[in-house]
Amino acid sequence: MGQVKASEAFTVVAEGSITTPKGFKAGGLHCGLKKTDRHDLGAIVCEVPAAAAGVYTLNQFQAAPIKVTQDSIGTEGKLRAVIVNSGNANAVTGKQGEADAFEMRSRFAERIGVPAAHVAVASTGVIGELLKMDKVRGGIDALPEKLDGSREGADGFCQAILTTDLVQKSVCVAVEIDGRTIHIAGAAKGSGMIHPNMATMLGFVTTDAAIGSEALQGVLRQATDMTFNMITVDGDTSTNDMLVAMASGLAGNKELTAAHPDWAKFADAFRYVCEVLAKAIARDGEGATKLVEVRIRGAESVEAARAIAKTVIGSSLVKSAMFGADANWGRIIAAVGRSGQPVNVDTVDVRIGDIATLEQSRPVPFDEDAALAYLKGDTVVIDVDLHMGESEAVAWGCDLTYDYVRINAAYRT
Repeated sequence: MGQVKASEAFTVVAEGSITTPKGFKAGGLHCGLKKTDRHDLGAIVCEVPAAAAGVYTLNQFQAAPIKVTQDSIGTEGKLRAVIVNSGNANAVTGKQGEADAFEMRSRFAERIGVPAAHVAVASTGVIGELLKMDKVRGGIDALPEKLDGSREGADGFCQAILTTDLVQKSVCVAVEIDGRTIHIAGAAKGSGMIHPNMATMLGFVTTDAAIGSEALQGVLRQATDMTFNMITVDGDTSTNDMLVAMASGLAGNKELTAAHPDWAKFADAFRYVCEVLAKAIARDGEGATKLVEVRIRGAESVEAARAIAKTVIGSSLVKSAMFGADANWGRIIAAVGRSGQPVNVDTVDVRIGDIATLEQSRPVPFDEDAALAYLKGDTVVIDVDLHMGESEAVAWGCDLTYDYVRINAAYRT
């Protein structure tokens, strides 16, 4: 497999996938939940009980599959599989929806010969409609034959979790721990209803590292705070957001904890996997034409930096200006000012790419043509230095386009 050096700590495995870590296989198929013939049911399966961890949406209307997954991971902190459907969120579906989600868990567990409590469930799609369980049952019965440890199996799974996504999102890295090569891989879906504190996204991370569920939960939550919780497309938080990590432990390293000498290396690689997936979701925002990155520096605290970054990246006016390739720094500074965080109104610098537009809170003449050319690119970086402290944060989003309205005006139809 081709490898690209990403940092001193790890390398990116160019042809890697969620099945690259030892012990994992995956697959997907079309069972009939989607109107098209695209895959709509998939699974990841581990050959041994894997240490498991999860983070979930903060929306109070949590979908039925989230309750099932929380129950599964909470039982022993172990998983053997996660089964996912797209085309139907199974959210706001009452007791019947909950019963259907538990049936998905028990039926798939029976088909692959594992305890029901070792299976997680995830769903994505339209809210408020009951699952067509006759189709789901048939799909579950056929799914084990589609499971494969190859890239083909991983691709089948990645196809099965998509909704309005235009592209599959996956990444894999290799890191040396205790003289052993450990792989960390991820796959995700997400395009609309994306906002920090999780989004309408499903994310799955596999690794063959030996690590306990408690330590895995800690590194997952820390990585989520720095990545998935720093993206936004439209300011809406979904009912189904879920990020699940599974560790097979088959790489043969000594168990990773915060006291392990290579812990920082592992955590850095894990965060990188989450960051790549988070940025891919932001770039693939519904109707988006570009990825927008907001960097906040010189804040009084990390919490303040994150709040300001989220406010700027989530501003509809900033997002509209990015779509129009308009270097309207006034919209950026207005978002900074309404973030609710401490700001010295006399010391703020703003740069769009390499172009300075504001220094010490005073306008700087700049080349409008150069700014226009930069903003027409597919990636835009907005840099804000508050000159108040040492803390910083980065948030990612996309521009707001006509197509976003078109897509969401007819989502159910």
